[in-house]
Amino acid sequence: MVPEEKPDGPGTGEESARLQAAGSIRKSCDLLADSQDSHLQSRRTRIHQQINKELRMRTGAENLYRATSNAQVRETVALELSYVNSSLQLLKEELEGLDGSMDADQPESEGVTVPMIPLGLKETKQLDWATPLKELISGHFGEDGTSYEAEIRELEELRQAVRTPSRSEAGLELLMAYYNQLCFLEARFVTPARSLGLLFHWYDSLTGVPAQQQALAFEKGSVLFNIGALHTQLGARQDRSCPRGTSRAVKAFQRAAGAFGLLRENFSHAPSPDMSPTSLSMLEQLMTAQAQECVFEGLSLQAPTDPYDCLAQLHLAQEAAQVAAEYRLVHQTMAQPPVQDYVPFPWTTLVHVKAEYFRALAHYHAALALCDGPLVAEAELPAVEQVFLGLSASSAPRGPALPQEREESRKLGKAHLKQAILGQEEALRLHAVCRALRRVDLLQAVLAQALRRSLAKYSELDLEDDFFETTEAPDIQPKTHQRPKARAPSFSRVKVADIFHRLGPLSVFSAKNRWRLVGPIHVARGEGGFGFTLRGDSPVLIAAVVPGGQAAAAGLKEGDYIVSVNGQPCRWWKHAEVVAQLKGMGDEGVSLQVVTLLPSVEPPGLGARRPGLGALLRSQKECGRETPGPARASPRPLLGWSCKAKRGKTGRRLSPAPQP
Repeated sequence: MVPEEKPDGPGTGEESARLQAAGSIRKSCDLLADSQDSHLQSRRTRIHQQINKELRMRTGAENLYRATSNAQVRETVALELSYVNSSLQLLKEELEGLDGSMDADQPESEGVTVPMIPLGLKETKQLDWATPLKELISGHFGEDGTSYEAEIRELEELRQAVRTPSRSEAGLELLMAYYNQLCFLEARFVTPARSLGLLFHWYDSLTGVPAQQQALAFEKGSVLFNIGALHTQLGARQDRSCPRGTSRAVKAFQRAAGAFGLLRENFSHAPSPDMSPTSLSMLEQLMTAQAQECVFEGLSLQAPTDPYDCLAQLHLAQEAAQVAAEYRLVHQTMAQPPVQDYVPFPWTTLVHVKAEYFRALAHYHAALALCDGPLVAEAELPAVEQVFLGLSASSAPRGPALPQEREESRKLGKAHLKQAILGQEEALRLHAVCRALRRVDLLQAVLAQALRRSLAKYSELDLEDDFFETTEAPDIQPKTHQRPKARAPSFSRVKVADIFHRLGPLSVFSAKNRWRLVGPIHVARGEGGFGFTLRGDSPVLIAAVVPGGQAAAAGLKEGDYIVSVNGQPCRWWKHAEVVAQLKGMGDEGVSLQVVTLLPSVEPPGLGARRPGLGALLRSQKECGRETPGPARASPRPLLGWSCKAKRGKTGRRLSPAPQP
């Protein structure tokens, strides 16, 4: 078939030119896109090279830190490690920003907001779980350790993923899933007298100094710390120029404060400074202050219908004073040893800047209420005076009464405005002192904008001729109508399955118990049945043995757990399943395998010894809860020393063996 030739028409040349032009435009766009992609890839490559360089420097410094015993050398190396750790955190944040630069879900702030303080994640080294777990499974549980290679590999992959979680809700769920798995591991493999024999390495988040311990609690505590740190990063990334963003930021900082508080309450003698009680207390205070700041920002976005609403402006003044009070408390904590020795100087300076900034902001809103708002009604006078004087029913005024004349009110407002200007100038001065903060253009823009606004208002008032002395402005009394409370991480919402559930229920098959496997035992069916009664689930317990019956003759004893019926493993079977299986047996009887618990042997004096690092999340059985089946489960996220292991398992009912 010969294609038909199209004759040249009058518009053919123009159409060809248009197509050629369109093709050129597409090619140019493709080249531009390729150029942009190439530029991003080059930046990623450069950052990865810098990260590798910093990691090599950290390894060398770490080796020197461990090898030397000279105090001066160790102090110098610790300082170098702190610098390297800060550089690594900045490089990783820059890389995270490049990876998320094309993410459509990342909000972009339309307003100017004060930057927050996010916390870097603790880093760790790769860990080999295989050798100690295989030895423990073979030695204590009596099973082939090599048959659990798939479970061990799953655990190692989970820990490897936890080392670099994404800065998102998915990253939080990953950390909490690993944390819950550590709870199962502790309940199954760890006893007060014996650890896993692994050495857990973690780097301090604030100083970069390495720390190591064999206690699994150190691993759990470090993961819990990273859960709190990741919440701080999520809170700092929210778009706080809209109510939805401020609400999310408040919740994130509340969760962070809850994680650090949980850690502080349950750890002692932590091996790294960032997990010491004083550091965790400081971090908890800092996150609460940042949550309070987000509350103020959310209230500021809800502008009153009347811009000259006196009471609305006074409420904002008190809210700003509350934020300033929170930051002053944080600054006092940061300025005290030993926290001041390892908290980054930019953090301390930024907290000080915020304390001055919000104190000035409280005076500014009070000035607006006094200068622009109507005179306070007599009925509202007691409430308004408390804003300035902090009066209570049993206290006397600590300053002049609230003015009732317009001129007096404007004079007092001008005095508050002067205090606002002085505070904002002090905040700008503190900002200029810190070289790291000078590079934060956004912070300088916020402070400069606030100062210009206050100066403009003061100039407007200063145009009026008054020959009165400036009134002394009283402090604004801190008060909030929404105090954010620390909220512990919700571990129960992340359901996980015990990776080593094949070993059996934790109530029996754990390192805390010793047992002997007996059988197979053949039990014939007699006239009165098998001669025993059953109780409980997973595993089913032989609650009683009839004297002289078939079970007694076969050697079964009260307290034995049935783990196999005619060769079928039944460690996870329910009571009804075992009963149904036995009822289906004929006169030939049934073959059972059972385990008999042996008395535990504790080293002398163990009960009086307390571990140096607090015990985190004992097993569910120790906390008075039943151990879940192999389906979806989640360990109880409660912490404490008072949990006691219970031997045996209480069932829901007693059932006699099936009758013939």
